[in-house]
Amino acid sequence: MKRSALRPIYNALGALVALLFIGTAGYATLEHWTLIDAAYMTIITLSTVGFGETHPLSPTGRIFTVVLIVGGASLAAYAVSTLGEFISTGELRAYLEQRRQSRMLKTLKDHVVVCGYGRVGRHVVHELIAEGVPFVVVDKDPIAVEHIRHNGHLALLGNAANDDVLREAGIERATGLVAAVNSDAENVFIVLSARGLKPSLSIVARANFEDSESKLRRAGADRVIDPYRISGRRMVTMMLRPEVADFLDEIAHASGIELLIDQVHLAAVSPLVGKAVGEVHTFLFEKFGVTMLACALPNDVLRLVQANAQALLVPDTLLIAFGPTSQLAQFEAMAAGR
Repeated sequence: MKRSALRPIYNALGALVALLFIGTAGYATLEHWTLIDAAYMTIITLSTVGFGETHPLSPTGRIFTVVLIVGGASLAAYAVSTLGEFISTGELRAYLEQRRQSRMLKTLKDHVVVCGYGRVGRHVVHELIAEGVPFVVVDKDPIAVEHIRHNGHLALLGNAANDDVLREAGIERATGLVAAVNSDAENVFIVLSARGLKPSLSIVARANFEDSESKLRRAGADRVIDPYRISGRRMVTMMLRPEVADFLDEIAHASGIELLIDQVHLAAVSPLVGKAVGEVHTFLFEKFGVTMLACALPNDVLRLVQANAQALLVPDTLLIAFGPTSQLAQFEAMAAGR
């Protein structure tokens, strides 16, 4: 919630402090009292406690007291009205929710920043939820942001191309960013900002037009997705090889099926480092029932296992494997050296 939403409450507190100062100064000047006596008289007058006058009041002092009482009563009525409106309109709930979101964002790490919650961004969020990956959505539409928060997820209202907004989304602690707004120009600015804030960030961007792909890559996107091109390929595959398409789609996503294709990077402490690709391929199948499909040594292209059978695995080698989800988890633990 912006500070302007709390302004009436701040105004009421400011008016109360001003009345305390005015009352103290008034009694000290009109009645020639000490500051302690003047402050005490002001407080018991405004609080309507009424323990009695500190010293006998002059006619002028009594008139000043009446004015102070009227001012205090008016301020109390304003404060009650403001607080009631703050609660009844839902601003209090929104304020508390904003505070909760801010605390969660400060502790969020290894997450994905999703920029844009349109037709593409909505599906990105659904897939991240299915994969169990933490995320935060950044969108300029307050209705979209409220919808995400209502479903129990983190969201920020703002322009994702703004560095301050990306910092608030924890971009320095994030592992990836998806630029999925409807405008290619906005996606370029988002990628530029994100890459500048964290050079090692993994960035996937959406492109609506083919000529935007090169611009997004120059801006710093690691991968660029054209939804229309992918949809066309998918439709043709579904027409010509529907069963194959369905199978590949299932094993590439966490959709509840027992089989999955996944990728892992070998850690330096993994026991697989130093072994031949063909040897590891046989070992994984016999030990876990996992099939290694391909691998890519550092600074090399992805190759099938058969083409790299004699190569020795080194740290940061990329392995593409296929198998039961539970067995893949054990393989990933071994690759990480756990």
